[in-house]
Amino acid sequence: MKPSAFAYYDPETLDEAVDLKREHGSDAMILAGGLSLMPRISMRLTKPRVLIDINRIEDLKRVVQNSAYIEVGAGVRQHAVEVHSGVRDRLPLLAEMVTFIGHAEIRNRGTVGGSISFADPATELPCASVTLDAEMVVVGPNGTRTVKAPEFFVGAWVNCLGPDELLAAIRFRAQQADGHGFVELSRRVGERALASAATQMTFAEDGAVASVSIGVSNIADRPLRATAAEQMLVGQKPTEALILSAAQTVTDQVSNGDDIHATRAYRQHVAGVITARSIRAAVNRSKKGDQS
Repeated sequence: MKPSAFAYYDPETLDEAVDLKREHGSDAMILAGGLSLMPRISMRLTKPRVLIDINRIEDLKRVVQNSAYIEVGAGVRQHAVEVHSGVRDRLPLLAEMVTFIGHAEIRNRGTVGGSISFADPATELPCASVTLDAEMVVVGPNGTRTVKAPEFFVGAWVNCLGPDELLAAIRFRAQQADGHGFVELSRRVGERALASAATQMTFAEDGAVASVSIGVSNIADRPLRATAAEQMLVGQKPTEALILSAAQTVTDQVSNGDDIHATRAYRQHVAGVITARSIRAAVNRSKKGDQS
C-alpha cells in the first residue's frame, strides 16, 4: 500500500524540531532510522499528518563522554555504538547487546533513539537502558528533563513522551564492571527475540558479588529489572546452586500470556534458563578478566 498524505519537514537544529513538535503535537511523528515507522506508514497502520525528519540535526549524532557518563545522541546509528571505542571500553555490555540487533544492514540505518522511543518490549536497547540505569534526555517547549529508563517505558510500544516532546539523548552512567553477559533466544539469528537477559556484575576481593544488574526483556509489556534475583546474589559467592535459584525468581515476573510464538509456561521456563546463562556468562568472564 501507499502511505496516506502527510506534510514533511527536515529541520537542521534541535530547536527547530522542538518548535515543529510544539506546533503540531500528536499529529507529528519523528523520523530517525525509519525501520519501524516507515513500514507502518506504508501499510497505513500509522497515519501521521506531519513527519519530522531529524536526520539533518548534527547535535543528535554525537557520543559525548566524561568521567561520569557516556551520552549517546538519539540520532546515533546503532553500528556507531557497536564500534565506538569508549562504549566498548566503558560499557561493554551495551556494545555486546547492540550486536544482536537484526543484521548489519539494520544497525547501519537504525538509530539508538528510534529503537528506544519505539519501546518494543522485545528489543535490545530498551533492555540495555534498564539494565544499565540509563537516563533519557527529553526536550520540549518547557526545556529539558531527564527520565530514568524504567519510567520511560509505559507499556508495549508506549513511552512517556508528551505530544510536544522528543528524545534527544540517552545518558549511560559509566560503570566499572568485572563481568557481563547477554543471552537472547530467537527462532533465527536477527529475528525478534522471544526473550533475553542481560547481566552486569562487580565482585569483592573475597569473590562475593558486590553489585549486580539484571535486565530481562519480552516477558512483560516492558523491559524489567530482576530485582529479586539481584538481591539474592549480592553479598554471596555465585555458586551454581545460587545462580539457578536466583534465576528461577524471574519466572514470577512473566506476565505475557500465550500467543502464536509461545505459551506463558514456556516463557517462564525460558526466562529462568536464559537469566541463569547470562549470570553464568558474567561470572565466567570476570574470572577470565575478559571484558571484550
